[in-house]
Parts: sequence; structure tokens; C-alpha cells
Amino acid sequence: MRSVLKLLKRWLLLAHRWLGIGTGLFFAVWILSGLVMLYVGFPALTEAERLARQAPIAWDRVALGPDAIPGRAGGLDPSLAVSLAMRGDEPVYQLVAEDGGRRVISAVTGRERGPLTEVEIRAFAAAQADAGPSPAIRRVQRDQWTVRARYDPLRPFAVLSLDDPAGTELYLSEPTGALVLDTTRTERFWNWFGAIPHWLYWTPLRAREPLWRDVILWLSGVGIVGALSGLGLGLWRLRLRRPYASGAVTPYRGVSRLHHLFGLAGGLTLLTFVTSGWLSMNPSRMFSPPGPPLAMRVAYAGNAPLPDRDALRDLARLRPDLVEVRLVPVGGRTLLVGLDARGGRSVATGGAPLARADLVAAAQRILPEARLRGAALLTAYDAYWYPHHEARPLPVLRVRFDDPAATWLHLDPETGAILNRLDRSGRVGRWLYEGLHRLDVAFLFQNRPAWDAVMWGLNGLGAVIALTGTVLGWRRLRRRTRSVVS
Repeated sequence: MRSVLKLLKRWLLLAHRWLGIGTGLFFAVWILSGLVMLYVGFPALTEAERLARQAPIAWDRVALGPDAIPGRAGGLDPSLAVSLAMRGDEPVYQLVAEDGGRRVISAVTGRERGPLTEVEIRAFAAAQADAGPSPAIRRVQRDQWTVRARYDPLRPFAVLSLDDPAGTELYLSEPTGALVLDTTRTERFWNWFGAIPHWLYWTPLRAREPLWRDVILWLSGVGIVGALSGLGLGLWRLRLRRPYASGAVTPYRGVSRLHHLFGLAGGLTLLTFVTSGWLSMNPSRMFSPPGPPLAMRVAYAGNAPLPDRDALRDLARLRPDLVEVRLVPVGGRTLLVGLDARGGRSVATGGAPLARADLVAAAQRILPEARLRGAALLTAYDAYWYPHHEARPLPVLRVRFDDPAATWLHLDPETGAILNRLDRSGRVGRWLYEGLHRLDVAFLFQNRPAWDAVMWGLNGLGAVIALTGTVLGWRRLRRRTRSVVS
């Protein structure tokens, strides 16, 4: 048994040493870049930013209602997201398909619109009130900030540099004319030290999504083994009851001593961070995505008819300042949700106001074989509906079912929109990623200074472990190189 333990200890030491040499620098980069990401996220266009740059709908030019959209006769197809907004001086319907494909239909003529013209791009630039004296336009197919696959149906882009103090750049989708992204000089600078190294978001790699995913999974998987072997070895070499001859609880000195002691103090935290990061890639698709699948949306929508031009005119009389109107199908009827430039909403239900019973009945159609376990109106955030890293509305209606997946739905009680679907696997994933990786737990994220302090403390421990391990690995490689040369 003693020889087996000795051999096991030897292999544990070798595994940690060489895996640490291979991944120590990655650990250090992941930790330090994660601290940057606490304050500067990857560039994205928020709903408020998008609406603020849209022009009010020219209602007098809306000649066709949604029911006149070519090829859309009959009920509203739940696989499409349909909205009305301005493109230049013309109101258009934007149709977004399940696969992200887009169609732009003129609300004046009913004809499909082609790509943006040079005149339209320059007109959009001239309409920006915050533009400086020398705005510039360039075209890109893909760059560092549009590397994600969700931008594929929107390429190429016309990029407008506003020449404002913030160094703002606006990305217009040339096929659709929609504003899809904005970035600032500060965001672009800090992301080179934050999201880009943390997520390995370098364009040549991230543009190849299957390869990028495999690289993340393998690197973090090797990191898990390295952290686990280090934690096991650290506990093995620790002597609390019978200290070493020097009187210390560790046999190491100098940097090795720091690595051992900090590894004991923060090794479990480091292992938790890298494991939860690995789980964020959803290996083997073990966690259900929050978006409801098409079959659920079809059942929830029912046979919702498309509203006509008169329905739009009724909404326009109430709110002539709207910049966008969305069509939301719920339980056999279509609601018109109007948005102004400040994000304010006006909802036209086409009849009686939407009641909680209407939403529950529409939700029940999603899982007709399941029993309804309850429907509760949330007026405050809780462990599964919270706004720490993104804006989330209140109140929301939570509907729970007793199906095998224990499905929950969060519904907007004003518009009827499905905000997300959360089944048992999604709730587990919420704790294994948001809970362990981002520390999204109520007593912390509701007290942001405390959350910052804890994140800095835990990441600081991890940074010392990674950096001391990198130094030790570098020293060992130098010694081996010198011995080979000599």
C-alpha cells in the first residue's frame, strides 16, 4: 500500500507540475481579465440605446397594415418577430425568422427593400445629434466586435464613426438598415484586457465557432484537472499536527511556499471558477436554453390574426411619438406594443385588457398534458429573476407546471410576451454558472460594494496561485533548458 501511495503521489506531482506549466498563464489571464469584466462588458447595443437613435414613425406614410405584408396572409407566424419602424424616411416592417434571417418590407408599397444605399447611410449619419465635425463611414464584413455568429444574417456593416468625445462607432446592417451595435473608445480599449482574453474572443478563432468552443472546453477541462491535482497535492503535503523539521506546516520555501499556502486558501475557489466556466459552455447541451422552442411559441400564440392598418391608426392617435411597434401573439390574438425613444410602452390589446387568466390559459396550451402548479405575480426580484447583469422588468408573471422537466415560464403581464423558459436543468445551470462563477446570490448582488469586495478577494487569491505557479513553471523550464544545452 505504501508503494502504491508513493506512486500515486509521484503521478499527482507530475500531473500538477506539467499541467500547471501548460495552463498557469491561462489561469492568470482568465482571473485578471475577469476582474476587468466586472466593470466593462463586451460591446452590445442595449434596448435603450437602440430606441434613442430611432426616428418617430411617420404615421401618415403607413399605407399598409401588418395584414397586408406579402406572404403573411392569415395568422401571425410565431416563428417570426415582426415590428414596424423607420428606415430613413420610410416606415418598414422588419421580419426576423427563427434562424435569424431578415426581411424588410415597405409599409408604403409592400415591396421588399434591398440593402442600404449610400444616400441612406449618409442620411442616418446626418441625423445623429451627437456626431462631431468629421464623422466617417467605413464598411466591414466582420471585425472584433461583430465576431459572434448571431451577426451573420446582418453582414456586411456600414460603420459610422461619430467623431464625438466618447469615440462612438455605430454599426448599421446593410441588408436590413437596422442599427445593431454601438461601441465606444473606452469599451474597445478595456475589452482587450477583459472579454477578449477571458473568452478567447480573437477574431480568427471566434469566427470558427465549433473550433472556438472545443478550444474553450479543452483548455478549461485541462485547467480543472490541474487545479484538482494541485488541491489534492497541497492537502497531502500539509502537516498541521506533525510539522516538518523546520517547524513549518509546508515543506516549501520562497515562491513555492506562497504557491502552496495560497493554493490551500484559494484552491477550492479557483477550482470552482474554472469548473463553472467550463459549464458555461453547456457541454453536451446538459442545460436547456432560456428561449422557448418554436413548438412552445406556436402553442402559446394560438391562431393570432394579423392586425390591420386601422389598429395601427388607433395606436398612433394615442401615441404619435412612437418609434417602434412590435406584434406579440398571445392566446389567439395579437397585441401591438408601441415603444417611444425613452423606452416607454403603450399596449393595444384589440379588445379587453390582457388579464392574468388570459396569460395562464395561453401558457397552459404550451403543456396541455401537464398540471398547472401555480401562477404568481412577482413584484420584487428573487433568486431566479434578478437584474444583476442585465435589465429585467417587473412585475412578471411566473407560471409553473408539473411536467417531467418542471417547466417555469416568466411572462410580461402587460404585453403577454414570454420573457424566458426555465426548466429544472436551467435552474441547476443558474446556480452552477451564475451562482458559482459570477456569485449571483441575493445577499451579494443586492449589495454591490459587498459583491465587489468578495469578487476581488477571491480572484486575488486565484491570481496569486496562478502567478506564483507561472513563476515556478518558468523556472523549471529554464533549468531543463540549461541542462539540455549543457
